[in-house]
Amino acid sequence: MSELHFDVVGCDGPKAYFGRLDRERIAHAYLFTGAPGVGKKSFARRLAQSLLCEAPKSGVLGYDGTCASCRLFAGSESARHPDFLEHTGVLKIGDSDAAMGFYEGEELTARDLVRQLSMQSYSGGLRVLLLGDIDFATHHAANALLKFFEEPPRGVILLLTSSTPGRLLVTIRSRLIELRFAALAQAQVREILLRMGYDDERAALGASLGQGSVTRAIAALGDDDASLRAQVAAWFFAVVEGRTPAEGWASRDALDEGLEVLKSLVRDWTALSAVSSEASLLAVDYGSELRALPAIATPDAFAILSKLDDAQRLARTNVSPQMVSEIVRMALTGAALTRSRETRSSRT
Repeated sequence: MSELHFDVVGCDGPKAYFGRLDRERIAHAYLFTGAPGVGKKSFARRLAQSLLCEAPKSGVLGYDGTCASCRLFAGSESARHPDFLEHTGVLKIGDSDAAMGFYEGEELTARDLVRQLSMQSYSGGLRVLLLGDIDFATHHAANALLKFFEEPPRGVILLLTSSTPGRLLVTIRSRLIELRFAALAQAQVREILLRMGYDDERAALGASLGQGSVTRAIAALGDDDASLRAQVAAWFFAVVEGRTPAEGWASRDALDEGLEVLKSLVRDWTALSAVSSEASLLAVDYGSELRALPAIATPDAFAILSKLDDAQRLARTNVSPQMVSEIVRMALTGAALTRSRETRSSRT
């Protein structure tokens, strides 16, 4: 028997779950949820490779990396296997009158997927569909796949990933088996960054700033002042210092990640105020700016963190991103006004 691999860092819970399954017990549709950068899409791609690998095995996980099927997965994040279809991001409904045939375009649509996965497998085995960071352009696009999620053709496995599952239609989500991906350990983020070519020092810094997410780690290591992390931090310091912030950072795609950056800044601000200026920080790259802020009262800090939790719950629905950011801005402004009044009172 060939030596099998499953080269995914972390993801211990999902590994244990699928490690107990065989092909007879695998379900037809799964939803992988969790923060951005914790390995959902990487796990899904390696699971697809495992399912399509030609090496014999008793379970579900594992591929030999050398068979004809595995060679089609090698060397690129976007595999060219004829029985593996992948789409990332927003899914449109598509043309109902498009011709049947194997899809070779750049952008799949909901109706394309239904047509393609209704065809026979190229190899005579399974077909696997991965919808990464799934979102639907309209309810019509979602409904075009609803029946397909309920009763997919025999031999089709559906894998969806989302960091905002609350935005999916309940009718779709209820037809999927949901698996939650936990944050990665700091050592695991560092290992992934080293594999990506970062040197030891940068990998260690990124792992410290990433808070369990490779996506956040890479963003934090970027030197671009226009990065989301930099925009959110500039907005935060402007608001808490009583200045008018620059143009807002909140958008549908950036909202959840931006709120995580704000939470780390508020946690650090709280720690510096309640413990000492030497408190250990999450956002070490903004240490000097955070230490320059006036102390915040613990009740005010807890109130802001509570509002951020509320904002994150809203962000995972279809509420306007601008409304969510305004809720946070008002909470931060309220704390700034309280400190201002206390400062004036102490002077009189």
